[in-house]
Amino acid sequence: MNVASPFPQLVIPNTLAAGPGPGNTDARVLQAFSSAGVADHMQPDVLRGMIECKHMLRTLMGTQNVYTFGVAGTGWSGLDCMMSAVMPGDTVVAFSNGTFSGIDALTLRMKASTREELAANSLNPQPASVTVIEIPHGQSVTAKVIDAALAKHKPKWAFMAHWETGSGRINDIKGFSEACKKHGAMGLVDAVSSLGVEDFAIDDMDGVVGWASCPQKGLLCLPLTYAPVSFADRYIQTLRASGCYTYANHPIMEARHWGIVDGQDVEKGTYHRTHSGYAVSAFHEALRINLAEGLAQRAQDYVFHEKALREAVTAMGCEVTSNMTSLVVLNLPPSLAGREMELVQNCRANGFGIWPTLSAPVQVRIGILNLLTRSAITEIVTRFALAMNDMGADVDLGAITDGLETHYQSSLAA
Repeated sequence: MNVASPFPQLVIPNTLAAGPGPGNTDARVLQAFSSAGVADHMQPDVLRGMIECKHMLRTLMGTQNVYTFGVAGTGWSGLDCMMSAVMPGDTVVAFSNGTFSGIDALTLRMKASTREELAANSLNPQPASVTVIEIPHGQSVTAKVIDAALAKHKPKWAFMAHWETGSGRINDIKGFSEACKKHGAMGLVDAVSSLGVEDFAIDDMDGVVGWASCPQKGLLCLPLTYAPVSFADRYIQTLRASGCYTYANHPIMEARHWGIVDGQDVEKGTYHRTHSGYAVSAFHEALRINLAEGLAQRAQDYVFHEKALREAVTAMGCEVTSNMTSLVVLNLPPSLAGREMELVQNCRANGFGIWPTLSAPVQVRIGILNLLTRSAITEIVTRFALAMNDMGADVDLGAITDGLETHYQSSLAA
């Protein structure tokens, strides 16, 4: 006898995902995901897709690193893989200027703690070998701060987030790389929010030996596919010498399944985990789209459309404090100060997915991942203005949309 489920079928409606990420996955990627055949994870086309993905990743990331591949999962999976080389007692300097670089720093403190240090405070360890440089919310990590810290502490490892979405700030990646070389540190970088958005090549930053990103922001490929990572020879040599306490996210073992063995591309990798043909298909299509559009063009498009959004919210009386091109972080006008969470919740209740900052001071975050069109920016601006007016603001929507018109018409004239 059939028994009806006590729960109705789950239906999730479309929302305008205008936050820091995950972004709006490209329809072509969703099509690739849904149309993939039911295939064994070692089926030849699945494996061929993985081989092609690693080569496309090298092009997108601008690297000759052979150890460039995707870690199954979200950005945290890639970050955990990269940080697995940090062993108990290793000296580390980590720079934190927002929520996510702060979590990265916590991860490093956990990795570098001795058994005694971890037991003393397992959820928030304070290992003697790790120094966390805290930068005030809303400020970037500068070359001067980086150089001073590495000169003082001379760590084995140094860490920084390239773009910090917690506060919307871009940190000095070139200054970080140069300081790592100058002071003999091996640099590790969280590029979760910059890959696929900013035009840069990781091989230009040769003081950095490890990079980790995510699938759901610049690549726009669902949160649960593959987190890109790339490791220089020095990182792999260090890892071989010291080992690490993980199997699932072991950089060398994971690479073998992608046909990367002993620093060489081989015809066939060895089994490490059960990969999903659906995820491989989606990841492959996302990389194809990114490369077809061109990173330089995508970066220019983000600059152009972020400028339109920035000018519009500024005209509404908001103060923008971010300098990222995929995300605007702002303070509301004085008349709405302190009501940031209320505004965000009202917007989300109406299918408009903006976000607050996750640490004090509370600000509003509006993102444009995969929303690089005039119509998308106009919808974001209109819905934000109406939400402010619903709370008592007096935004002249006509004047705001006229400003958008001027911005976009000027580009056509140019």
